[in-house]
Amino acid sequence: MSSSRERRCVVTGIGVIAPNGVSTEAFWKATKEGISVLDVVTREGCQNLPLNVAGEVRDFDPGALIEERYLVQTDRFTHFAMAAANLALDDAGLGRADYQDSPFAVGVVTAAGSGGGEFGQRELQRLWAQGSRYVGPYQSIAWFYAASTGQISIRGGFKGPCGVVASDEAGGLDALAHAGRSIRRGTDAVVVGAAEAPLAPYSVVCQLGYDSLSTVADPTRAYRPFTAGACGFVPAEGGAMLVVEEAEAARARGATIRAVAAGHAATFTGPSRWEESRDGLAHAIRGALEEAQCAPEEIDVVFADAFGVPAADHAEALALADVLGRRASRVPVSAPKTGTGRAYCGAPVLDTAAAVLALEHGLVPPAPNVVDVCHDLDLVTGWARPAELRTALVLSRGLMGSNAALVLRKTPENLR
Repeated sequence: MSSSRERRCVVTGIGVIAPNGVSTEAFWKATKEGISVLDVVTREGCQNLPLNVAGEVRDFDPGALIEERYLVQTDRFTHFAMAAANLALDDAGLGRADYQDSPFAVGVVTAAGSGGGEFGQRELQRLWAQGSRYVGPYQSIAWFYAASTGQISIRGGFKGPCGVVASDEAGGLDALAHAGRSIRRGTDAVVVGAAEAPLAPYSVVCQLGYDSLSTVADPTRAYRPFTAGACGFVPAEGGAMLVVEEAEAARARGATIRAVAAGHAATFTGPSRWEESRDGLAHAIRGALEEAQCAPEEIDVVFADAFGVPAADHAEALALADVLGRRASRVPVSAPKTGTGRAYCGAPVLDTAAAVLALEHGLVPPAPNVVDVCHDLDLVTGWARPAELRTALVLSRGLMGSNAALVLRKTPENLR
């Protein structure tokens, strides 16, 4: 076994279940074309609530991707995660034959912000309407934050280090860091990511307490970060799962290395303290660059958090200027989530997937629906922009004050 200093974490598989595509290929096609799928909320029980616009995953048939015995035990957020994990494993070419003799070499880590709200609400309605004997036996596990990690592990036979990260929206990036640490400590592969399903009535009512939630009825105007018309964020469901591996283990089995997860750092600045998030986010960026042994001038593209609240957007722009200096106004910035909504912990993992694909294709995807940027940023809007991309920076912040940054490099050869 190589030393922990030499063990590098690389991305070999991507699986996406998102509002703009129920596959990685469909997601990337819509993302690079700047297609917005934000629309009027249609989920049952949500139509008469003050939330008007969301990013819904449609045309998703869990029964076509997941066995019935797992479906009845799990909530929609776990259906998304299991389906995305399938796609990521297929993309990585990692099958049971690769780990049947060493199942403890593969782990699972997911992030979750809310758990299984739809399943929990249904069973609680049965409790109050019909009595305790009508509550299903899986109520105790389906709503739980760790349900997706557990079910993916059981279904795949993965017995390595498993965990769940519950650290606000930025937990999506923190889960990738958790997986990276497992890789450096000796694990060969980790299935990692996040998927959320926050569009059940009870879940939506809980979100209505957020001042930053957009209640604008026009889908083209409901989520416009970095503009004078910024009025909050639009929630979304879905997410992404990745397969990350130790670089030499991946090479040994002939896997294609899609990107290197080179550096990560996280900070905490408190709920809705957006002015303070400037320093917190800048500190996270510097930490991620230091871990990646990456100079600020090497960043070729930024995938922004793009919160959609004026104070938060201003703080993010200033944080980038604090770290990147004068280059901050010239480095291309992408915010594809303006066309899909923010899927909470799933949002930064979707951005990570988009960043890997952007590095591969030399293309910076645009921010749909965004016009008249009022910050000193080179936010790509309208159409995708061709560019020579070697290193990407992915940013995320959460409602409760978490900040995280992730550095991705195109190939292991980019590492010093």
